[in-house]
Amino acid sequence: MRADRLLSIMLLLQVHKRVTSRELARRLEVSERTIHRDMDALGAAGIPIYAERGAAGGWALSEAYQTNLTGLNEAEIQALFLTTPPQLLADLGLHQAADAALIKLLAALPAISRRDAEFARQRIHVDGAGWLRAREAVPFLPAIQEALWQDRKLRIAYQRNDDTTVERLVDPLGLVAKGSVWYLVGAVEGAPRTYRVARVRAAEVTDQHCERPADFDLAAHWEQSSIEFRANLPRYPARLRADPAVLPALHAPGRYARVEHVGEPDAEGWLHIAMLFEEEHNACEYVLSFGPRLEVLEPQSLRELVRREAAGIVALYAERRLVLLYK
Repeated sequence: MRADRLLSIMLLLQVHKRVTSRELARRLEVSERTIHRDMDALGAAGIPIYAERGAAGGWALSEAYQTNLTGLNEAEIQALFLTTPPQLLADLGLHQAADAALIKLLAALPAISRRDAEFARQRIHVDGAGWLRAREAVPFLPAIQEALWQDRKLRIAYQRNDDTTVERLVDPLGLVAKGSVWYLVGAVEGAPRTYRVARVRAAEVTDQHCERPADFDLAAHWEQSSIEFRANLPRYPARLRADPAVLPALHAPGRYARVEHVGEPDAEGWLHIAMLFEEEHNACEYVLSFGPRLEVLEPQSLRELVRREAAGIVALYAERRLVLLYK
């Protein structure tokens, strides 16, 4: 285990040139004290490693030193062959390149390691698309990708949620695939923003150099913005009474509804459940979808809305039946 960690430290330093003890500890999931002991061990083994002090300091390898990766363990081989979903690679124009790279890697592995790779490939397949979500057209993804690779500003026409189209000059910072949906993270006048690529109506790579913050980390930014997005979603609480038979369906993940608490059964065996919805109309549609097996207890306004909508449904079908009878 320690040998793997020491090799990982050397590879990280070789790739990133200079890394702090804190960052190494975070990535390798150990303490900073452990990292310091590992550095002593590497130095004692003759590895030309040194520390630089100051705000931009950290651990570094001598520039003349290179280490070669001579072996991969079973888990690492399996991880390499559990690749990005093929559709995402196809969107980026990298599907054939990915296949070619994996073939070359497979050919370079010993026979026993090839068996590990094939074992993983035949047992786990990653499909990033949801069952109900249609695949989005992203005709301007190649232009966005080109701007990213060339570090050039991007001029886009973007359709907002209210269907108005605006023009923006964006410093492209990265692309993120959320399931099968692509997002562009780009800065406008220094402020990072997120754009759904399927809503881009035009894209032009400019000759202007992209202004990319030196400390920008795409994964960290996306994680933080996702947390903020979820925290700012509308919250509509409701207390419901449910037939226990529908409880598994209530717990199924949904965009508009989330079970917060399930209470004890009442005298009739039904469960009292606290749920959160995005908005009142989402809660009404959700409750109606379960028919007589889900009842609103609070708030009273939601209970009245469900009652009115249910009465409207009954009236609609009653009128329809009369029309059919008289035909």
